[in-house]
Amino acid sequence: MEILVLILVLVILIVLATCIRIVPQAQAIILERLGGYQSTWDVGLHIKIPFIDRVARRVNLKEQVADFPPQPVITKDNVTMRIDTVIFYQITDPKLYAYGVDNPLMAIENLTATTLRNIIGDLELDETLTSREVINTKMRVALDVATDPWGIKVNRVELKNIIPPAAIQDAMEKQMKAERERRESILRAEGEKRSTILVAEGNKQSAILDAEAEKQAAILRAEARREATIKEAEGEAIAIAKVQQAKADGIRFLKEAAADASVLQLKSLEAFEKAADGKATKIIIPSDIQGMAGMVKAITEVAKDS
Repeated sequence: MEILVLILVLVILIVLATCIRIVPQAQAIILERLGGYQSTWDVGLHIKIPFIDRVARRVNLKEQVADFPPQPVITKDNVTMRIDTVIFYQITDPKLYAYGVDNPLMAIENLTATTLRNIIGDLELDETLTSREVINTKMRVALDVATDPWGIKVNRVELKNIIPPAAIQDAMEKQMKAERERRESILRAEGEKRSTILVAEGNKQSAILDAEAEKQAAILRAEARREATIKEAEGEAIAIAKVQQAKADGIRFLKEAAADASVLQLKSLEAFEKAADGKATKIIIPSDIQGMAGMVKAITEVAKDS
């Protein structure tokens, strides 16, 4: 009897323990009573009624990521490509999430595929490759509206990868190669142009500097010649002044010595001797000086005889 009581107490304790639930952070529990929705348990300690209440579903309230496989789509210009999408979503209403749709993740995947086909069908290939942000925004708005009755909020949609056909990829690679070669040619030509301009500018500056240097040298040479001419003229002027001074001194000396006519005539002869300088072949001598010369000759002969 005691064993039965002990077993009964143990069973009651186990049942009570199973009726106690602790809900962790960022989670929620959907509680049903007799098969119908009863309440949503948030974070904390909760107790259910045994055999009447049951935990229908645990819901994760964190933001989740769904990476779907590439979906085949056709563009407006009839190019078939494959696009890989990534969805960032979060459950905002656990009750709607539990009872709104049977398989929410599969529903989101199919909805993403159909929405993507509708958007890409209105775009051409080039627009599809260059309008990722536009496609992401349109898909996020469409999925957010469609999943709102399911208690799901789509926060972000990203095109993870766009895979065009092999022929299109080859054409794109060739186009990119041609574009890179064109840019390289433009850059090379631009570099050569800048180099030519710099060389011409350098030659121009060099010619200007050479001309300026030659100009300065010519000015300095002219200045030196002018200084030499001035010094030479000053030397000649000083020499002339000295000669004139000597002549003036000689005249003054004769005046002071009271020289007679015969002395003056002898001085005149000395002047003619200097004028001839041993090179003149004919000298015209005034008559009075000739007479004086004869008198000098006679006196010389008398001095020899004596």
